[in-house]
Amino acid sequence: MNNFHKLHNKNILVTGAGGFIASHLVEMLLNNGAKVKALVKYNSNSSIGWLEETSTNENLSIVHGDVRDPFQIDKLVENIDIIFHLAALIGIPYSYAAPQSYVDTNLVGTMNILEAAKSHKTSKIVLTSTSEVYGTAIKVPIDENHPLQAQSPYSATKIAADMMGKAYSCSFGLPITIVRPFNTFGPRQSLRAVIPTIITQALKGKSIKLGDTRPIRDFNFVLNTCEGFIAAALNGKSNAEIYNIASGEEHTIGETACLIAEIMGAKLEINHDPQRDRPSDSEVMRLLGDNTKAKNELGWLPKYSFKEGLTQTIQWFEKNIDKYKDIGTYKS
Repeated sequence: MNNFHKLHNKNILVTGAGGFIASHLVEMLLNNGAKVKALVKYNSNSSIGWLEETSTNENLSIVHGDVRDPFQIDKLVENIDIIFHLAALIGIPYSYAAPQSYVDTNLVGTMNILEAAKSHKTSKIVLTSTSEVYGTAIKVPIDENHPLQAQSPYSATKIAADMMGKAYSCSFGLPITIVRPFNTFGPRQSLRAVIPTIITQALKGKSIKLGDTRPIRDFNFVLNTCEGFIAAALNGKSNAEIYNIASGEEHTIGETACLIAEIMGAKLEINHDPQRDRPSDSEVMRLLGDNTKAKNELGWLPKYSFKEGLTQTIQWFEKNIDKYKDIGTYKS
């Protein structure tokens, strides 16, 4: 059900556009003929994050700002057909230290998007949730009806943002679709995540430090995730329906490190670093997504396998290792 041709000449707003997933999404939208307005968080260096290589595209307009400012958001949403809302504070460890900032960006920022979309009668809003809202699985694979469990301040704010989306859909008829990506990985990812942490450490030496290697994750290559976002915008139900964007496969952190070593042809020594462990009651031990609903209603399935995605990711990091100044502090 790939009807991406419907994106041609659509006016699309992507928030958080300089980030990992969003920058790939912007490129995919442009490649399918969309006109994209990309909101990048204001900074004193005028950095546009990972959009540098795309910035010359004539169909791309880059705007510096902040989703926490309702006045700017209202202006940005004018004449927009589709909103992909990805702007968020995402680091789980930092949410323990600064929970208020997560409320301000993840919840209030989302409400600003919804208010502006309501005022301007936007045709479709895709809200980005996260698999972290499910917490440690009570049942697997995790479908969209799995109970929500706030095991970190980050996940609590994302649950609240999802509920705000549902409220605006029920109360005002706002055309919303919610996507829950599982553990997306790929080129450009921050060292807050485990796969870039493993790869960059492996490129710097034979010994790598990780937290707990037992947690199980549903890793999904970033291009798979972006196709899921677009399928949700074009095919998803607009009553705040929720779709898991998941691979449907599971791998422990330890297994993932071994597969990366195999692809790189390296022998890696894995050492436990207690500083990288999450608080025990906050750790999510198993995430495995059920993507049946996305398959049946969106016509989406992951195109790239785990190994194919890892291979492309490793190749990118080998060429861009100079962009990463340290080996990361991921809390697995």
